[in-house]
Amino acid sequence: MSKHKDEKHRHHGSGAEWSLGHDEPKPAAPDTASGDPTGQPIELNLDDMAPPVSDVTALREEIAGKDKEIGELKDKYLRALADTENIRKRMRQQSEDTVRLQRENLLRDLLPITDNLERAVEAARGGGNGKPIVEGVEMVLRALLDFLRTHGVVPRESVGQPFDPQFHEAVDHVESSQHPPNTVISEFHRGYQVGERVLRPARVAVAKAPPANEPSRKNGEDGGGNIENQ
Repeated sequence: MSKHKDEKHRHHGSGAEWSLGHDEPKPAAPDTASGDPTGQPIELNLDDMAPPVSDVTALREEIAGKDKEIGELKDKYLRALADTENIRKRMRQQSEDTVRLQRENLLRDLLPITDNLERAVEAARGGGNGKPIVEGVEMVLRALLDFLRTHGVVPRESVGQPFDPQFHEAVDHVESSQHPPNTVISEFHRGYQVGERVLRPARVAVAKAPPANEPSRKNGEDGGGNIENQ
């Protein structure tokens, strides 16, 4: 009994494979993934794709030049920053020295006034009729006013002047028929100014109009119109 078996018969001469009961095999598709239609791999020569040596050298020199330029700019920035900080320190030191010298000059000018006050105190301790004391205090006051004028401080007259909130501080209102309303009639302490600026406003009393006289009442009538009891 003969058996039919599906066997593959290879024909060595043709190099093709045949199978009983099957279609002819299709030849393998050429490998086109590598870009060669014949299926052969393409070899890439990296040496051919690399830029010329002269271009690489030029790029390296350019990068080195840029690095050098960046380093020089950084050095200039740090030097400018240090110079700015030194200038700021010098200006601060000069400002502090100027303030210190002005304060010392101001205090030095006050010392003669202190000397006059000490002399006035010694005269008061010595007794007498008090005239030397008054003269000593007046001398100290003149010296102090001269000192203030030297530094641009002058007193401002207020009595008899219209009230001005820029120069006056009203602490009292007094009824007066001898002064127009809103007129300064007395000072509690004097005001001073430096140039056009107010150093201290004067504390003053301001006049106000007296109340109007009440109408006279008839005899036998009180303010409520009641007649007195007989």
